[in-house]
Amino acid sequence: MPNSTLYNQDDALKGLSLGQVTEYKCHYDNSLLQSVPRSLNRNELDLEASNLPFYGVDLWNIYELSWLNKKGKPMVATGVVKVPFDSEFLIESKSFKLYLNSFNQSHFESVEAVQSTLIADLSACAKKPVEVSLNATLDNINDQLGSFNGINLDELDIEVSEYHLSPSILEGVSATETVTETVYSHLLKSNCLITSQPDWASIEISYTGKRLDHEKLLKYLISFRQHNEFHEQCVERIFCDLMTYASLTSLTVYARYTRRGGLDINPMRSTEKSLTISNTRLLRQ
Repeated sequence: MPNSTLYNQDDALKGLSLGQVTEYKCHYDNSLLQSVPRSLNRNELDLEASNLPFYGVDLWNIYELSWLNKKGKPMVATGVVKVPFDSEFLIESKSFKLYLNSFNQSHFESVEAVQSTLIADLSACAKKPVEVSLNATLDNINDQLGSFNGINLDELDIEVSEYHLSPSILEGVSATETVTETVYSHLLKSNCLITSQPDWASIEISYTGKRLDHEKLLKYLISFRQHNEFHEQCVERIFCDLMTYASLTSLTVYARYTRRGGLDINPMRSTEKSLTISNTRLLRQ
């Protein structure tokens, strides 16, 4: 059974502010940003950086961003950040929040200046160009709640007894019939790798291949309930386990995690290189 504790004591994690009592700084400080090597869980999954089996993005939504304009007037905005799947590092979420808070009492000439600063700092942290878009016209946006499409696995009346990650649940998950379908569940829960705080998510799985046994798939997703890993790592593990146990020719795994500290993280991994990712907010976000 996979055990993320194999790497949760890695030296790369020891200096993180996550899980520590932290002073909130209100003046701009990009040194607050901290990164985590993607290689930690990818090594466990036998993934090579030069030959990854997926494409994708980590899509972040920012809901708490404020700064002072040149006259000292507070400004607010929301934002969308896209971190590429093949960046050397993922951005640690608590450090991201602390970094955003450091804008609160800092003066910037314009929204564009804030955006340029975010792009430069986040790209340096991830070691790959990061996309950032900001919206400061909060009364002129059509932000409607949406939902996943496809078959809702949560309607299955199943008996569950396994709450620790168990990929073997997927043994025999593929039927003989080839289909293209999308399924989803709101029952994905994992825990933070460092603090063990619960992380809640809805997950959508689209694929072409031998039909997946929906009961086995749902039980497998539920088995993450006591598993400790970062959001991005869980999605990559789900992708890899499905490609290992199922006969699939294409696969997209997209999870939307609930908001924490003014941020939500929505990782997507897919066999498709040029897949458009939807950023429709779900009810719990």
